[in-house]
This record gives sequence, C-alpha cells and structure tokens, in this order.
Amino acid sequence: MKPKIVSVERLAEISREMGETGKRLVFTNGCFDLLHVGHVRYLAAARELGDALVVAVNGDASVRALKGEARPLNNENDRAAVVAALESVDYVVVFQDVRATQLLSEACPAIYVKGGDYTPDTLDADERSALQKCGTEIRILPFHAGYSTSQLIDQMQR
Repeated sequence: MKPKIVSVERLAEISREMGETGKRLVFTNGCFDLLHVGHVRYLAAARELGDALVVAVNGDASVRALKGEARPLNNENDRAAVVAALESVDYVVVFQDVRATQLLSEACPAIYVKGGDYTPDTLDADERSALQKCGTEIRILPFHAGYSTSQLIDQMQR
C-alpha cells in the first residue's frame, strides 16, 4: 500500500508524474482540526473532480495564526492521519506556512478546490497568482451550511 502522507518534494513528483500521463491531481487545503461530516462530503466531492486528491493540512503554528492560540485542538500529525484515513483522500501533506502559496507553486496541481464560503475573488491574491502561473483550474464547491469546527467547539463549551 502506498504511503498517503507525503513530503512536499514527493507531492511535486506525484503531480509532475500525473501530469505527464494525462491524469489530474486535485488539491485542497485547510486546518481540519475536528473532522466532521461537512469535511467528509466536501473531500468526497473534490475527489470526484480528478484522478487523485491531495489534502494539504496546515501545520500547528499556522493554525494558531489563523484560528487563535486555543487551536489546534489536535496536533498536525494526528490531523494528517485522520484525513489520510478517508477513502476519498489519496495523499496528505502538512505545510507550515499560513498560506499555501509556496506549496501550490511547487505542486502545480491540475485542479484547486475550495468550499463555497470562498469565491475566486476572495481567494488569497498570492495563492491565486501561483495557481494562474501553473495553469491550475480553480473550482468552488457548494457550501453546506451548519457544519463548522468553530461551531462544534462553541457547542461543546456550552
């Protein structure tokens, strides 16, 4: 069985090899701190868009920068392992930057996917620029309201 959790360098090789054989690597990223049904449905839909799905998981320091000092609840290795356990996920890479710009530049996936709480215009400008340089197609999947890690944490604290 192939290892699902890969290095940035290995991901770049996988992407290049897939492109050379006409296969499409789908890429998405996020914190995935508490995996919930919204994540599972989103990742399954993303996988349907290509031949393999890579999920880039924010490292612990970047989650703190994005979500605050109380996060993440689960460390980056545990979050990566949980995401990798999903059938729809082919590869997982942990990245340490707040934005995935450098990783996107190195991986150059065929398709970049975000959830419906984003639009192409609200994507980070540097990330969008890196995607354009790679010729990556940007796809926004429908947002399923009612599923949020922050909401789950709030609910547990009450």
